[in-house]
Amino acid sequence: MPSDSQHFFSSSAGQRTSVTVLLWRALALLGIVLSIIGVMLPVMPTAPFVLLAAWAAGKGWPRLEAWMLAHPLFGVYIVRWRARRAIPRSAKWFAALAMLCSSVMLQFTGLPLAARLGVPAVMLAVALWIWQRPDQ
Repeated sequence: MPSDSQHFFSSSAGQRTSVTVLLWRALALLGIVLSIIGVMLPVMPTAPFVLLAAWAAGKGWPRLEAWMLAHPLFGVYIVRWRARRAIPRSAKWFAALAMLCSSVMLQFTGLPLAARLGVPAVMLAVALWIWQRPDQ
């Protein structure tokens, strides 16, 4: 009888071990690891990596995808993103505020002027894109 961890790591279609499936699974794990790091580091986003992990899991790890979709914390956000490309208003405000604070702090660094102007310009473009997404 396989243990719970063996059951979780196996795919629902049997023991597929093709390179493609392993790469999708590796990308899903990378997304999860980066999202965990994003929770701890304010300069790194979390949501895009959660979405990346769910997308990659959907390609090569159905059990992980099902677990993520059923997760009480971020499952609903993945479902909303997939259905309507929706970003909650609170997340929009948090992202915009974090990018604004990062842009201000960046101005007090010794970076070249191009970086101190270019990075905030990219953040502004991302913020505008985020605010164009539906809320629900």
